[in-house]
Amino acid sequence: MSLLFSATQLGKLTLDNRIVIAPMCQYSAENGKASAWHRIHLGQLALSGAGLLIIEATAVEAAGRISPGDLGLWDDATEAALASVLQDIRQYSDIPFGIQLGHAGRKASCAAPWLGGNQLSLEQGGWQTVAPSAQAFNPEDRAPVALTKQDLERLKQAFVDSAQRAAKLGIQLIELHAAHGYLLHQFLSPLSNQREDEYGGSLENRLRFPLEVFHAVRSALPDSVAVGVRLSATDWVEGGWDVEQSIVFSQQLEAAGSDYVHVSSGGLSPQQKITVGPGYQLPFARDIRKQVKIPVIGVGLITEPKQAEQALQEGDADLIALARAVLYDPRWPWHAAAELGAQAKAPPQYLRSEPHGLKGTLISNKE
Repeated sequence: MSLLFSATQLGKLTLDNRIVIAPMCQYSAENGKASAWHRIHLGQLALSGAGLLIIEATAVEAAGRISPGDLGLWDDATEAALASVLQDIRQYSDIPFGIQLGHAGRKASCAAPWLGGNQLSLEQGGWQTVAPSAQAFNPEDRAPVALTKQDLERLKQAFVDSAQRAAKLGIQLIELHAAHGYLLHQFLSPLSNQREDEYGGSLENRLRFPLEVFHAVRSALPDSVAVGVRLSATDWVEGGWDVEQSIVFSQQLEAAGSDYVHVSSGGLSPQQKITVGPGYQLPFARDIRKQVKIPVIGVGLITEPKQAEQALQEGDADLIALARAVLYDPRWPWHAAAELGAQAKAPPQYLRSEPHGLKGTLISNKE
């Protein structure tokens, strides 16, 4: 039996299989509000047969957006727009939805990737960024404003408010974004955190704010909602955040009640030197998994069904997340089920699409 297609749990959330669609920024919202693009994008992925679909990095305040087109969940208008998208999708799919909540910190106020991705000036519609320290991501960028303790309390509440809005929408999993060089990662890494108060310096101090945000969110939600964290296991820069510190962070998250950790890497510094290859981040997931009991999600150039199955069989991770691979092939779970001799959910309207010889691979997503 395929391990990839076996059921599993994240907290009290039961998943039909171990395929996770990772959060992927679309830069296509309108003032933070989900758009017709999200209805199309999330709609097709909701028909994929994956065990879990995590909505892209969603800003907890307007200034926390990576770009002007970032999705948000900070007020009634952004909540209503996402509610409308989810309501339509749920008529045709029972896939569990998660959402990644984040704040871009010093990496905010940028153009969409297809528009260059550079920091936007105030004249171009950009805005003042914030960070643990007044240190820019790129030397030519505007320096961020260092956050005060009062700011930290406000941001912590913003994460809580967005998480509660998500739960009200029926979203079953909250993922806090502490990876890819965004705000919570900026607190973790000694390369970006130059604070001299209790939120900077030692590892214990650098962990403090991300852990405070986690505690606040976890305590504000019912146990039925899973809460986890995505982290970058390494900055890929000498003297930066690394897997040993990630293990300590993961252990403290586990002690605080985290239901899982989702292990990525990089994004904190333009000086990063990444060795990229198939499954290149799985060794980090495996190292962390050896030191915690909570599930670990592995991600990173996992593109083939047998590769994903092997990663699970060898103990690299407990679940496998797909990003670019599932954009390229939104039916990846169907094709994986066929290759591994398993079954995947599909809308009844599509059941007749099975190729000759694969009858029974697809099962209805309507009970």
